[in-house]
Amino acid sequence: MSDEAEPRGDLTVRTIAMPADTNANGDIFGGWVMSQMDQAGGIAGVERAQGRVVTVAVDAMHFIRPVRVGDVLCVYTQVERVGRTSMTIKIEAWARRFQTQVREKVTDATFTFVAIDQDGRPRPLPPAVEVIAP
Repeated sequence: MSDEAEPRGDLTVRTIAMPADTNANGDIFGGWVMSQMDQAGGIAGVERAQGRVVTVAVDAMHFIRPVRVGDVLCVYTQVERVGRTSMTIKIEAWARRFQTQVREKVTDATFTFVAIDQDGRPRPLPPAVEVIAP
């Protein structure tokens, strides 16, 4: 474990960094990490919107540490704000380092998603659904 706080939110995507995703320095491309974060945000957005969503903005992206081949990238999501048609989701990416139990936060950002209808037009978000634990 790193000396940083625990991840915030729900584990939404977990994948392994592969050699095809590297830059010339052997580190994983930031764009690959951002893509994984966008997928995780889309999953969380669809669940909250109960339907289709699109990414409309990425704010305050901070690359903290590199991701390396073999690391397991774990992406956590937390819906922070809900408007009429849009929502902001805080997304954190953590790497479990290859063949270790060391986990480090590698990047975070705030993504904005808009709920859309079948024709691709913004639609109102439904009221939040309360999940009751068993």
